[in-house]
Amino acid sequence: MKTAWCATQGAPKDVFQVGEMPDPMPEAGEVRVRVYASGANPTDTYTRSGLRRRGLPYPIITPHQDGAGVIDAVGAGVPAKRIGERVWIYMAQWQRPFGTAAEYCVVPSERAPCLPDNCSFNIGASLGVPWLTAHYAVNADGPLEGKTVLVGGGTGAVGYYCIQIAKARGARVIATVGSAAKGVLARAAGADEVVDFRAEDVGARIGALSGGNGADLILEPFFAKNANLYPQMLAKNGTVIVYGAGGAEGTISASWGIQNQPTIRFIYMYEFPPEAYTRAIADFTALQTAGKLKHLPVREFSLDQIAKCHEAVEAGNNGTRMILNLD
Repeated sequence: MKTAWCATQGAPKDVFQVGEMPDPMPEAGEVRVRVYASGANPTDTYTRSGLRRRGLPYPIITPHQDGAGVIDAVGAGVPAKRIGERVWIYMAQWQRPFGTAAEYCVVPSERAPCLPDNCSFNIGASLGVPWLTAHYAVNADGPLEGKTVLVGGGTGAVGYYCIQIAKARGARVIATVGSAAKGVLARAAGADEVVDFRAEDVGARIGALSGGNGADLILEPFFAKNANLYPQMLAKNGTVIVYGAGGAEGTISASWGIQNQPTIRFIYMYEFPPEAYTRAIADFTALQTAGKLKHLPVREFSLDQIAKCHEAVEAGNNGTRMILNLD
């Protein structure tokens, strides 16, 4: 099979290689997927770049957690009827050396759920990290009916789904965006209000939009950048769900914290409770089948262009998903 890999850490153009490897075979409980689209997320760049100061966990890495394709072989214990299923893939390279940036990928059967007929492979390859993170973040703090939810980065891969899930649960949604054009995109996803963080005083604007009370729930991709704004943006006894660091450190006022009793919860998509993945998959299937979900546009690269794909992800092309087309 044709695949991409790296054996050292560094810039994409310096470390990626593309060539042939033997086709993998599924073991017990696994399926093999002929990959047609492989999704690239920021998390996929961290190990390759060495950004988090961790070495490669395996001698070589084929990157990418997310993908989509068709099951063409199954291991022992997996029903043969799964062969031929269109599927999306999540956590393909979690604690494993080989991800979806290859013509074939082997994963545990549960990490390859069925892809609805009205969902393309490109969209399927865009789901894993963003959808699972968004679903858990929005649902982590109880009922949202009548509450105000602030979605940071509303046209990011996670934020775009957060808007839609929160609206479906009855929340009033305020989204931060980086331009007027992205504000249009966030409103199309269901945001009731948008705040341009490049052109407006975010803390003051959120305070005004919430009647001075602040948001009941903040879904936070940039904790280090925004923590100092929580006294302006977060309601008393409110909750912040942090899924992105946004820098090395963030600080809040201890006296404000004591007086306002916020809950600040950090989440890590790779270590959710098992039932969280099951619920997220079921909700995606129901909403997508009913035609009730919107998805960000994709930008396609060939497998040979994987370095350019990673460069695009690292450039922060918010509002667009980066996909390797392996069809």
